[in-house]
Amino acid sequence: MRQYTFILCLFFCMGITNSQTIDQDKSVVRFSIDNMKWNTVEGKLSGMKGDVVFDKNNLSTSSFNISIDPATVNTESKKRDEHLKNEDFFHVEKYKTINYKSQSIVKSSDKYITKGKMTLHGVIKDVTIPLIINENTDSIIIEGKFELNRFDYGLGAEKYKKTFMVGEIVTINISCVLIKHK
Repeated sequence: MRQYTFILCLFFCMGITNSQTIDQDKSVVRFSIDNMKWNTVEGKLSGMKGDVVFDKNNLSTSSFNISIDPATVNTESKKRDEHLKNEDFFHVEKYKTINYKSQSIVKSSDKYITKGKMTLHGVIKDVTIPLIINENTDSIIIEGKFELNRFDYGLGAEKYKKTFMVGEIVTINISCVLIKHK
C-alpha cells in the first residue's frame, strides 16, 4: 500500500511543479516560402496545443509534444489557403495535425536545442530546433526558427516539384507562449 501511495504522490507532485499550459491565443507558427523566385509567401498556423514541460534547471525532465491544425493555415488569400488545404499540399481532410515531439533538450550557450520527431503530411522526420526562452512572471515564451524541405514531407503535388511556382525550402518560426500556473 505504501508503494502505491508513493507513486501516486510522485505523479501528483510532478504535475504541480511542471504544470504549464499553452496560450492558444498567443502561440503561433509562422512560415515563409519563395513563390515564383521573386516573391515570398508568408502565412501562419494557429490553435497550438499539446503537452509542454519546461524546466531550465532540469532539462532531462523537460519535453515538448505539440500539435497544430493545418486547416488553420492563413496566408491572407482565401483562394491560396483553400489550395494549401487540399490534396496538393496539406490535405487537411486526411492529415488533421502537424506534430512535434521532443526527444532531447540541451542548453547551448544562449540557446536551447531540442531534437525530436516532426510528423507532417503522414511523414515522420528528425528535426532539430534551436530555441530562445524568455521568461517573465506570468509566462514563458519559447521561440524557434528552422527550415525544412517540403519535398521531404511530400508537400506539393508532382506538378509543383519541377517548377519555379513554389519554393522547396520553408522557413518556420514558432512562438509558443506558456502560461505559468501559480
